[in-house]
Amino acid sequence: MNQPGQPPLDRPVWWFIIRLIAFRPGRYLLSSAGVIGFYLFPLLPGLFIQQIFDVLTNGTSPGSDARSTIWGLAAVLIGFEVARAATGLAFPFGERAMMLQTDSLMQHNLLRRILQRPGANPLPPGSSPGEAISRLRDDTAHISELVVWTIDPIGQALAVAIAFVTLARIDLTITLFAFLPLVVIVTAVNLLNTRIRSYRKANQESIGQVTGLLGELFGAVQALKVVGAEQRVVAHLQRTNERRRAAALRDQLLTNLIDAFSFGTTNIATGLLLLLAAQSLRAESLSVGDFALFAAYLGYMAFVMGMIGGYLTRYQQMSVSLRRVIELLQGAPAEYLVQHDADVRMRGDLPASAAKDAPARAPLATLAVHGLTYHYPNTSHGIDAVDLEIARGQFIVITGRIGSGKTTLLRTLLGLLPAQSGEVRWNEQQIGDLASAMVPPNVAYTPQVPRLFSETLRDNVLMGLADHPTSSGSVLDHALYQAVLERDVPQLDGGLETIVGPRGVRLSGGQLQRTAAARMFVRQPELLVFDDLSSALDVETERLLWERLLGGESRAAATNAQTVLAVSHRKTALQRADLIIVLKDGTVEAHGTVDALLASSPEFVALWRTEAD
Repeated sequence: MNQPGQPPLDRPVWWFIIRLIAFRPGRYLLSSAGVIGFYLFPLLPGLFIQQIFDVLTNGTSPGSDARSTIWGLAAVLIGFEVARAATGLAFPFGERAMMLQTDSLMQHNLLRRILQRPGANPLPPGSSPGEAISRLRDDTAHISELVVWTIDPIGQALAVAIAFVTLARIDLTITLFAFLPLVVIVTAVNLLNTRIRSYRKANQESIGQVTGLLGELFGAVQALKVVGAEQRVVAHLQRTNERRRAAALRDQLLTNLIDAFSFGTTNIATGLLLLLAAQSLRAESLSVGDFALFAAYLGYMAFVMGMIGGYLTRYQQMSVSLRRVIELLQGAPAEYLVQHDADVRMRGDLPASAAKDAPARAPLATLAVHGLTYHYPNTSHGIDAVDLEIARGQFIVITGRIGSGKTTLLRTLLGLLPAQSGEVRWNEQQIGDLASAMVPPNVAYTPQVPRLFSETLRDNVLMGLADHPTSSGSVLDHALYQAVLERDVPQLDGGLETIVGPRGVRLSGGQLQRTAAARMFVRQPELLVFDDLSSALDVETERLLWERLLGGESRAAATNAQTVLAVSHRKTALQRADLIIVLKDGTVEAHGTVDALLASSPEFVALWRTEAD
């Protein structure tokens, strides 16, 4: 049965378990051998204890043959215990390796799917990065844990079957009563299936909420301090964490109650059955050895039956974790989660990184956009049937009021949002997969709020590329010059080796934007796409940046100007533009040069008047 609000599983849980086991079965077999031994070895001492007591009760003064038999049985018993201890030390290594292997495979497939998603919405709606991390970390761990436990029911079934047959040959009535608790345990767990799943779902979701909230708080400390909201935010965090604590308590309490019920039921039954067996011993229908065997087996069967109850509970909990991680696949078949991949390995060198750049297309001559449309789910916001043409060397500026669709247009053009209709042509050839094609070395993009990593300035610009010399210095030096960063770098504490901090907090807003611009320039793409690049720049720095990028004060005099598509409302950019696209409510309201739009477009005139020089 599927839980409300969770995606259905088109395959049973055990199918996913089998697929994970089949990825690298050797480690599973290593772990399985130890688990089978863990359940079967404890049955052997009871048989030897039975023989020892029978020998001792055959006579009041055992002879040398009896003593030899006892010592022989004792030696074998000790040997089995040593073998059991050795197995107990060995199988955890296979078990742990199997868990790491299945964790790695699922996380690899999930991350690959997330990276294949449109860049503007890689996660399910309403899911924060912290929530996604919780699923990647905790839910995959729950699944992996149960995968290595799947051999336990086999070991438990073998142990129960062997014990049942052995004891039934001595006294069938006592044996039947001994195994009655197993029926009670299975029935109780099945009756609690829905509650087990709902409590586990609430627990995992609450963990994700706390993780996501902490991640957002760490990234917004400055904003919280500016508005003086520290106490209110901490109170909100406490409430969220209290909900997590309550959900975790309910989940763990139910699990522990089921475990206690399983072990308690079997232990009480064991005590009663031992009293019944003692009565049979007094009536001489059981030998002392038979009674010793019952005593040894019934106590152990109580443990095994309790383990069965625990396994059934965790099997139900696993279905919750499985659905949670499948949600991250967002439309991909559930089988994708357990798809085998040779690049997932536990030893040896790491696989070579796949190339991040798309195959280079022919040098850009024209880029034509026809009827490009995207609406955000369940809203009327977005863009409608946008047409746009860019020729090589042109500087095209998109402008409009807040909410007019400027950023949405760029994201849809670049494949960061999935276009719902329309087409994009590169040199008259239609692009099928925008997300794969509109990346370096074809296109480079800087969003409104660039994302930097807490690494060195050099690493944030190069992002894995190798710097190499040119006729005028190096690729990195030229990119820094184009981004007007050459005067800022020497003033930083460590120059290019300065750690910029999370999201570039050690840089000013203008330095952060220019660092992101340098990251674009170092890739030398055919088309540069900016989303309000100059919003944090002063007028002189902005003028210098456009001058260096576009080839001089006069566009007509430029011989090597870059092809640029930019969102901007700044007059410095608008005055240099070859063409301005004015958006209003997601559609093209007007287009033309500054002079033409000032004479013909009331919308542009209103925008122009609100922008300071």
